[in-house]
Amino acid sequence: MSLTNYGWDTTPLTTRIFDDFLKEWPRRANSRVNIWAPPMDVHENDKEFTVKAELPGMKKEEINIDVRDNALVISGETKQEQKYKEGNTHVQERRYGSFSRSIALPSNVKPDDITAKFENGLLELSLPKTAPTGKKITIS
Repeated sequence: MSLTNYGWDTTPLTTRIFDDFLKEWPRRANSRVNIWAPPMDVHENDKEFTVKAELPGMKKEEINIDVRDNALVISGETKQEQKYKEGNTHVQERRYGSFSRSIALPSNVKPDDITAKFENGLLELSLPKTAPTGKKITIS
């Protein structure tokens, strides 16, 4: 009996976190860029997956959305304001720098039909599903 992969990433979370960290290591080690990831929700219904990502303060031109290697990749960069050149910052909780989030796409997503809209700092992607395929086998 063989196992069937339905398109979901089954790599243990700790392995994925470690691998992602190592991919970013050269950039982290050689710069002061603060790498972060926007919070997101993924919802599924019969017709589509919906992905929502919070990207406050960004413009749509600063956001990149790609589909590559069966993954949806959302990336970009937030720049730190330069207006506080003098004095001391006492609290800094906002995130700045490059970000990238990727989600493994199930095999039933139509990559060519993915749509995106961005409003009030919320990116919303619609990932339509393909029609189920298969064949009924009759027992003789």
